[in-house]
Amino acid sequence: MKIVELSIAAMLVIGGLRSSWRWSKRRFESPKLSDQILYGLYLTGRIGLWFAFAGFFLIYAALEGPKVGAVNELDKVRWYVMVPLVLSAVQLLCGYALGRRSSDPISR
Repeated sequence: MKIVELSIAAMLVIGGLRSSWRWSKRRFESPKLSDQILYGLYLTGRIGLWFAFAGFFLIYAALEGPKVGAVNELDKVRWYVMVPLVLSAVQLLCGYALGRRSSDPISR
């Protein structure tokens, strides 16, 4: 049922747009360029996951129905599994790195 996949993908895209709008309003107060870059990468991972999961449903909706050849069609796009994994890893590592930064101005 392509309608179900397209509906879920649309909801995930709307969630991604909402997340992008919400996080773009927040300011990150740090004078260090490295902190700003880490925060930008963190947000890329966080917001990008919404669109990556929407992509899963769009890919599945674009495939033909459950025929024997559908397995071969899925094999062509199995690399896409790496997209949410990489975005999750970026978000995790950048969040960890930002959390490990000292807020004490003397240690900077």
